[in-house]
Amino acid sequence: MNKVRITAVRQTVYPDLMAQYENPIEHACDVQVGASWVSDGWNCPEGLCMSAWESMSAFVRALGAGGGNFYDGWMKNPRSAMISCNDGFRPVSFLLEVIE
Repeated sequence: MNKVRITAVRQTVYPDLMAQYENPIEHACDVQVGASWVSDGWNCPEGLCMSAWESMSAFVRALGAGGGNFYDGWMKNPRSAMISCNDGFRPVSFLLEVIE
């Protein structure tokens, strides 16, 4: 099983959508751009947002098992993927990479 590094590379915030649709919340996402975690290729690393994990776990597990080249050449590095969490108001983009 390959280890997979998960790195938060960008967060986008949509204040107009938040104002129009989101109920006020006291605690939003804790993920910081530049933060990194390592998965054993199967399990969610400690400290990673569970909602984000649910968005990426199938890709992490495929990479961990030796898979890749998703969607016939989507990524320049076939042993990687760029996945966003499912928060429509402040999505974070994560780079998933197999660790050699």
